[in-house]
Amino acid sequence: MTLLSSKRVLVLGNMHELVLEYLQQNTDMVQIKKADEVSRFLAKEGGSIHAVISSAYLGLKKEWIDLLPALEVVCNFGVGYDSTDVEALKARGISFSNTPDVLNDGVADTTMALLLATMRKVCLADKFVRAGEWEKGVFPLTPGLSAKKVGIVGLGSIGKVIAKRLSGFDCEIAYHNRRKRDDVSFRYEASLIELARWADVLIVATVGGAGTRHLINADVLAALGPKGFLVNIARGSVVDEQALITALQTGTIAGAGLDVFENEPFVPLALRQLDNAVLMPHLGSGTIETRLVMSQLVIANFEQFYQQGKLVTPVV
Repeated sequence: MTLLSSKRVLVLGNMHELVLEYLQQNTDMVQIKKADEVSRFLAKEGGSIHAVISSAYLGLKKEWIDLLPALEVVCNFGVGYDSTDVEALKARGISFSNTPDVLNDGVADTTMALLLATMRKVCLADKFVRAGEWEKGVFPLTPGLSAKKVGIVGLGSIGKVIAKRLSGFDCEIAYHNRRKRDDVSFRYEASLIELARWADVLIVATVGGAGTRHLINADVLAALGPKGFLVNIARGSVVDEQALITALQTGTIAGAGLDVFENEPFVPLALRQLDNAVLMPHLGSGTIETRLVMSQLVIANFEQFYQQGKLVTPVV
């Protein structure tokens, strides 16, 4: 018996087939796909689990961590980990990794797809053609993206790649962070309200969690204004969803492109009924290429932890 084959690994939620195949071949793996089944499983078998592979969808709650007395390592499939109680892991001295940087291009591409689809009304234009409406008249003109003022909320590694994409459209870029970056030349705006007031487009790329909950609220949306567009590829919790629905219904802002929602996969009917919102089912990093590299990094973190006692991309 090898070291890895003696380890019982719990996979939470759906997982890329490469990760599942690796774990099935090398460890004693068990998978739980639904949140309401996790506590029941851990109450019976939590003491036998040495490692957890999870993602932002289910994460790893403190109540689950408390039912894992033999836990040694947690590997997160994805860069965001606001659904995992990192402080509880720290308190136990449990190592924790994520998959940073490798998904930057995929998320940036999704951002541009959402932004262009929202501003140019691509989905409505598609329906217009399919319904035979083009034979009766022309589709209304829309704003263009070129040379627009774009504010990025959260200029981290993903935000910087988004900014690179926007430079190809000759956009003027400014950003809001907790602090000014020294490695970029973009305009820094300490006030989120002022950034929204200045911008034609506001792109949300910040981290999730309690510290950014409802950061984009009714006041920010009012500052963005009736010609402004919002794109959120961060976390649904960052945007006050009800305030956004009201802003879209009343014309407070022109439109929104959303890849994330407050209560995924459940999206309010009021939001689904709006023609000025383009909605995607949390596909930010969901390209074939990106998910493959993310899977390889999860495996590399898991292997290196048990072979060398350290992670490739440690958070804790």
